[in-house]
Amino acid sequence: MPMSMPMSVGELFILGFYGKVIPPWLNDFAARFGLGGVILFDYSCQFRQYDNNIASPAQVQALCTEIAALPSNPMVFIDQEGGLVRRLKEGLGFAPLPSAKEFNLLATAEKRAILAASYGELRRLGIRYNFAPVIDVDYNADNPNIGRINRSYSADISAVEANVRLVDAAARQARIGLCLKHFPGIGGASVDSHLEFMDVSDSLRPEQEELFYTLAPQTYGDAVLVSHAIVGPWDTRNPMTLSSAGISRLRRRLPETLLITDDMQMQGLQKALGTHAASLQAIGAGMDMICIGNNLFDQEQEMAAIAGTLAARIADGSLDQAAVRQSIERARKRKALLA
Repeated sequence: MPMSMPMSVGELFILGFYGKVIPPWLNDFAARFGLGGVILFDYSCQFRQYDNNIASPAQVQALCTEIAALPSNPMVFIDQEGGLVRRLKEGLGFAPLPSAKEFNLLATAEKRAILAASYGELRRLGIRYNFAPVIDVDYNADNPNIGRINRSYSADISAVEANVRLVDAAARQARIGLCLKHFPGIGGASVDSHLEFMDVSDSLRPEQEELFYTLAPQTYGDAVLVSHAIVGPWDTRNPMTLSSAGISRLRRRLPETLLITDDMQMQGLQKALGTHAASLQAIGAGMDMICIGNNLFDQEQEMAAIAGTLAARIADGSLDQAAVRQSIERARKRKALLA
């Protein structure tokens, strides 16, 4: 028998928490609403220390087992791009993984060996989705969030695609879902998306947008992370995560792709709306899952209130019940695929 909507609404959430054990609030949330996923971090932005969810391979494996056993069997997500954006680091006993820019310079055989080790490790640990690879083309080498920290494979879009194909082969072999990021493409931006909204109206190129449409259905897990970028010709006011027009444009090309927001605690959204209101608008605009890391801010005790409001708005018809059910079904299909 399918779960009722209040019990199912948690499938729309990917939540983070502080610490190396599951906190009571997350147990309660999953029991009341279900839960789509959990995201793990090594660094605590609040305490400015590497003391968050990750201590060792054995500890992470045990934690992932406990998370998967929560009501509705949430998936474990992580950002394991390589280089600076790598939650599982060699110093704690995890497999090495160079930055995308460094990776692009390696021989193909070496690339395959690195990816096989990294993705095989993710599967053994119990992680089911990687927020990677970054398919933003390196249009601006001074981009503080992409180019400057080597998160893009290349300024050559064909090289980006070739590397993604290699990543997909390794992920498919290990049965790890991939989430391409950051739609619609933020490689040409000049501001850090963690700090403020970025407007990519002048830097976005058609071939960059098209790369998401080409690659997403062909990569294992078929998921796209949507950025808080503004594209003026599509929506002059709202970032993509909150834009019905932007998400509809994406959905027309990718009808079954799982659409996940970038972290809803980023400063641009906080200044404009706050996590609660932004989360409701994102689901209303057509996002499938909202990611709230509870790392940039401690809002752990507010998660149930957001889910409760969401359930109430679905129940009273303020939100499209059919669309929400489709989002829940997309999340559940990935759970079945990656189990």
